[in-house]
Amino acid sequence: MALLSFSGYRPDSRPYGPSVGGARSLTDRASHYTFGTRSPELALPLGLDTAGFLARCGRAGGPEAPGGIELNHGTTTLAFKFRHGVIVAVDSRASAGSYIASKEANKVIEINPFLLGTMSGSAADCQYWERLLAKECRLYELRTSRRISVSAASKLLTNMMLGYKNMGLSMGSMICGWDQKGPGLYYVDDNGCRLSGAMFSTGCGSNYAYGVMDSGYREDLTVEEACELGRRGIAHATHRDAYSGGVVNLYHMKADGWVKVCKEDVSELIHRYRKDMF
Repeated sequence: MALLSFSGYRPDSRPYGPSVGGARSLTDRASHYTFGTRSPELALPLGLDTAGFLARCGRAGGPEAPGGIELNHGTTTLAFKFRHGVIVAVDSRASAGSYIASKEANKVIEINPFLLGTMSGSAADCQYWERLLAKECRLYELRTSRRISVSAASKLLTNMMLGYKNMGLSMGSMICGWDQKGPGLYYVDDNGCRLSGAMFSTGCGSNYAYGVMDSGYREDLTVEEACELGRRGIAHATHRDAYSGGVVNLYHMKADGWVKVCKEDVSELIHRYRKDMF
């Protein structure tokens, strides 16, 4: 309350930007996203128009834009279904433009023992919304006494994204899991796009990863062949894409839950595959 008094806020005032979650008083707004209510919302600073702010700061904002902030991100993630489940492989380089922020970022969110999510885009957005998804999946399990399906989990995340479309979020995620229907794989992005498929790759190194997967993918792969294909796809992508690198984190989703298969340095993998590359 002291902060409200100091800032000159009055309970009858309204935000200068577009309202979020209805026309209720700002003091009554939730402090977090509350899925399942009539007006789900994520509390935002007073008067902040996120889409307009990003447009003004970017180069599209014109010559008066201060510095021309470019929200560049770099990553390579891949996932594919096969006879024995789902393979998920990601790199670990977190970049902010040309600056390498971290070499040890784990881009797989462990939602629960039967669900995994990948990160591509803004690390903060992916971590926040997928951890929120983990909470909603757990609440669903407590209410119904059964695990949520992969399809329903991906739909929850899609609905969250649709509520904040064109507000500056940056996220491209793959939701992977195993339910009563078997292995499931979905792609969800910040525009609310939701796709089901047998193979996906996201990030700026995805073109290279797709090339490797297309050349070696079969539905009847053995577990060893599938793991090797995932490792090879990330290794080749990091070799050609400057914004990807670090280590390969590889997961295998099975009927009894996911297991982390390996964490291998991509530079060592490149030397191992050198004979096939040149």
